[in-house]
Amino acid sequence: MNAKYDNIGINYNSTRKADSFLTKQLVKHLNPNSEGIYLDIGCGTGNYTNAISKKGYSFIGIDPSELMLEKAKLLNNTIDWRIGSAENTGLSDNTVDGIIGSLTIHHWTDLNKAFIELKRVLKPRGRIVIFTSTPKQMEGYWLNRYFPKMLQDSMAQMPSLNAVSEAISNSGLTVKQTHKYFIKPNIEDKFLYCGKHQPELYFDAQIRHGISSFSDLSNQTEVEIGLAKLKQDVLNGKIDNIIKSYENDLGDYLYIIAEKN
Repeated sequence: MNAKYDNIGINYNSTRKADSFLTKQLVKHLNPNSEGIYLDIGCGTGNYTNAISKKGYSFIGIDPSELMLEKAKLLNNTIDWRIGSAENTGLSDNTVDGIIGSLTIHHWTDLNKAFIELKRVLKPRGRIVIFTSTPKQMEGYWLNRYFPKMLQDSMAQMPSLNAVSEAISNSGLTVKQTHKYFIKPNIEDKFLYCGKHQPELYFDAQIRHGISSFSDLSNQTEVEIGLAKLKQDVLNGKIDNIIKSYENDLGDYLYIIAEKN
């Protein structure tokens, strides 16, 4: 597992940057205060940890990849960066006032164990804000037309909303609300569906490398064939109608906000 994170971490920050709108939404849903201590679980290279920290909040960033954390320390060495996982944070009971987890839960090995652990380290009335996508949402990605096996494998590892909600409830936490997120044309963080409105982004090998579906789950032959078909459809103008045919109101990603009673 660590090898996968380390592989993705190579040149990760060249394409994976904290998106300003997503950062504002994470802060809004977390509702932090300047006196609290917060946890970014699965923080990666710390882009969102750092972006929210710069707004005046104290953070601990935890990730299983040493390579990712080395890059995080270069970004901001005043944040408390630690090796760990959602299932085993290494923190004491009631340590943090709130938790964020951005595009990370599909890497967790045990949802139930993870939320029990996160509840343990969270103070009463503390919030957990998860940013993720669900298999149902991913079925609506036009990427399915060009990379069907890769998307199928991605959906297979992505927990459903029901699975996440059940694990949250089993831990003793309470789901307070969910909010859909639709990709914006000017998105700064180049994760899986970043090219929803800009298909040419997928022609950039660096962008693909920073996306775990492309760098870890994909079959090289399928990617090459899919990119060739995509390039042809971009050149002949068919891509506009293809993108339109996948329009839906499910949202592309989802915020899940839970609370410790």
